[in-house]
Amino acid sequence: MKQVADKLITPISPIRNFFDRGMTILAFGLTLLGIFPLISVLWNIVSKGLPGLTGKMFTQAIIDDGFANAIVGTLIMVAIGAVLSIPIGVATGIYLAEYQPTGKINRTIRFLTTILTGVPSIVVGIFTYDVIVLVTKKLFDFSYSAVAGGISLAIIMLPIIALTTEEVLKLVPITFRLASSGLGGSNFQTIWRIILPTALPAISTGILLALARATGETAPLLFTALFAQDWAENILSPTGSLPVLIFNLYNDPDPVKNQLVWTASLFLLGIVLAINLPARLILGKGR
Repeated sequence: MKQVADKLITPISPIRNFFDRGMTILAFGLTLLGIFPLISVLWNIVSKGLPGLTGKMFTQAIIDDGFANAIVGTLIMVAIGAVLSIPIGVATGIYLAEYQPTGKINRTIRFLTTILTGVPSIVVGIFTYDVIVLVTKKLFDFSYSAVAGGISLAIIMLPIIALTTEEVLKLVPITFRLASSGLGGSNFQTIWRIILPTALPAISTGILLALARATGETAPLLFTALFAQDWAENILSPTGSLPVLIFNLYNDPDPVKNQLVWTASLFLLGIVLAINLPARLILGKGR
């Protein structure tokens, strides 16, 4: 016992102390190295976009040196994507987590959903172009539209929502299910009245993160919604969006259009932050 006590009060050797401090300094330095590009990007966007921020940009179309139509177009397409993906994604997550989670069908669905999360967004855009744009052009005499853009965003959002919902439902304690079953509750009643309300904050976080990703997507909209410098006639016509605006006008020699790009980038960044911050707050309350 005395030998053990002597080892406990023996000071740390200089070599171990040096190694510990060295690793701490290295970790701190690498953290700063990782944060620096993010800070640089944020500073560049804010410093170049803020001077051009005027009120008319939120009321006039791109053709009149504003981007109000791009804001409306982005919100419409994200809303269409959310309406299509949220019910399907949440239902898929419930099925994967609650109905024979180890079954062969579930494993297949989970595998395909996981693969879908890694599909490049430009591939999603090409797929939607072939399946939606070309088909609607032949059958209904319209092609590029906000609806097609919303469908492409829904495909991107769907696997994120489904997998997030599944993982969140697995974290609900099994005792909740047993208690509900012991009181005579059916499987559906247990899911609807016990499990979903418990997991709702974390599910909402996954949905908001999926919305944030869809808001900044450019490639799918290039193939589906195309672009419009003026107000779109309806959701079945080419529609402007903030990401495509930035892509199309970045190399425009007109200084007014170039300034518009940086201001639109700042506003798009603000939208993404406005979606992510509530997601973090909801996740914190859920925990």
